[in-house]
Amino acid sequence: MKYLVLLCDGMADYPVEELGGVTPMAKAYKPNMDKLAKASEIGLVKTVADGLKPGSDVANLSVLGYDPAIYYSGRSPLEAGSIGIDMLPTDVSFRCNLVTLSDEEKYEDKTMVDYCSGDISTADAKILVEFLKENFDDDEFTLYAGVSYRHCLIQKNGTLDVGTLTPPHDISGRVVGSYLSTSPNAEKLISMMKKSYELLKNHPLNLERVKQGKNPANSMWFWGEGVRKPLAQFKDRYGLKASMISAVDLLKGIGKFSGMNVVHVEGATGYIDTNFEGKAQACIDEFAAGQDFVYIHVEAPDECGHRHEIENKVKAIELIDKKILGPVLEALEGYDDYKILIMPDHATPLALKTHTNDPIPYLIYHKNSPKSGVDCLCEKSAEETGRFIPIGHTIMDRFIKED
Repeated sequence: MKYLVLLCDGMADYPVEELGGVTPMAKAYKPNMDKLAKASEIGLVKTVADGLKPGSDVANLSVLGYDPAIYYSGRSPLEAGSIGIDMLPTDVSFRCNLVTLSDEEKYEDKTMVDYCSGDISTADAKILVEFLKENFDDDEFTLYAGVSYRHCLIQKNGTLDVGTLTPPHDISGRVVGSYLSTSPNAEKLISMMKKSYELLKNHPLNLERVKQGKNPANSMWFWGEGVRKPLAQFKDRYGLKASMISAVDLLKGIGKFSGMNVVHVEGATGYIDTNFEGKAQACIDEFAAGQDFVYIHVEAPDECGHRHEIENKVKAIELIDKKILGPVLEALEGYDDYKILIMPDHATPLALKTHTNDPIPYLIYHKNSPKSGVDCLCEKSAEETGRFIPIGHTIMDRFIKED
């Protein structure tokens, strides 16, 4: 038996007027998903419980069968693990985005122009992070370069009592002043963010980016604080040899801490220009090498949702269907039996440009035990089945252990 999870990050949405009043999932031409939907269990699942922030950290832990109330301790420790940081129990980690802020004189008056600095390349970002390290690393704080705009700050003997550190993708187009923590324990963090702007605004790399019409990466932005918390091993829980395929450090960290084989795919970016074919081939290779379970995480629909890129969100779903699901399905037909779970982790509505904790559609297909499904995998058809899983972290047991 082979088990495939195709996690389409942020794929769920609300009806979009520009798409004729339907969602991107309903609009997208996705023949492979819809063919499976006709013979699958379809329904809604609530991956993010009320009271929890609807981030990819909480949601993906939930999909993988880990109760966030037990295992979640912040996003950045998972990313830190992927980068290779060996956190001490007394360390606190923070996600550090390289963002683009507008050029008002006071930091508080600046607007969040771009939470990802125009998808800055990992190579360019490393140059800027290394420059910032020269100015900020000391006995208390250490910066680490990650992937693209996603980086990490470690505070020795830190505290989680830092007030509210708002994710930058939640405040696109907004003045940042009211989103800066006023907690005394966050004063050093806010000071570093302000100083980073002064250091980065005239950095030669940023001046060149502006010349090229690109957004400059002109400030650090800290959020996602957390401490390391161990995850139970996936193989111990389910008896399966598992692999994780993702472009982003968060999922790689979850994979690493849960004992999965974390697969690097050259050219995987986390956006619509990612190496879809490479992810499909990596999955096929993992199954061929004897792995029982593969989790393919694709970030592109989420990024398009954050940027209000309507057509690109539809296109991202279509590319996942054609370039990942199509080839992997063909390869799976060579095995006696297999099961597939397809779902987003959470919704990222284009209208809101951020995550919600709405129930989201899921599809469970079993080759040797087909079900009576629906014509289209989308929010409306999933709701109309009347099937609802209220506790998100139970979906993995349902997928693996039930027919």
